[in-house]
Amino acid sequence: LMDEPLSNLDAKLRNEMRAEIIKLRQRINTTFMYVTHDQTEAMTLGDRIVIMKDGYIQQIGTPQDVFNHPANLFVAGFIGMPVMNFFDAQLTREGSKYFVEIGGLKVELSEDKEERLLKNDVQSQAITLGVRPEHTDVSDKGIAARVDVSEMMGSSVHLHVNADGRDVIIIVPTIDMKGNYNIGDTVHFTFDGKVAHVFSKETDKNLEF
Repeated sequence: LMDEPLSNLDAKLRNEMRAEIIKLRQRINTTFMYVTHDQTEAMTLGDRIVIMKDGYIQQIGTPQDVFNHPANLFVAGFIGMPVMNFFDAQLTREGSKYFVEIGGLKVELSEDKEERLLKNDVQSQAITLGVRPEHTDVSDKGIAARVDVSEMMGSSVHLHVNADGRDVIIIVPTIDMKGNYNIGDTVHFTFDGKVAHVFSKETDKNLEF
């Protein structure tokens, strides 16, 4: 059992020790239980993650499963950095097809998501839509937003924008940039249906579960 063993180390040493712990576990080939509030440690060190809130288990799964298929709003907002963007949106069912509608944008969900929603017999309803910053794309058309902050991170730029009063983060790879983003600029963004997460307004649960 390791209970936050790296919490008092600086960032550089913490990264080095994280790698050493991985090597140690591989060498002695035994089970570790690792307690942490640091999602980076959980994602990099764990084969399976147990996410808890107020003493209750929220989700158990591999790091990739938890990242790709968060069970509820808490997990979605806890795993991933920067945190997931959340929007008030409408889920519309048209036969066997599902669409999310927000700010005049209508996006069809991917086939695998539609299959899971159909299995749960999910009907049209108001939802909380979740899209990660790295899955939010600047485009010529889409939802209009004003640039409030532009952070150069090296390989990417983190745009903090205001879309109808809601703060949204967009990660733009520098290799894809067509120019600089200045404070006050208007940009448009969209997203693909395969990376959209739909959560119940009433229960906060992922409607695919």
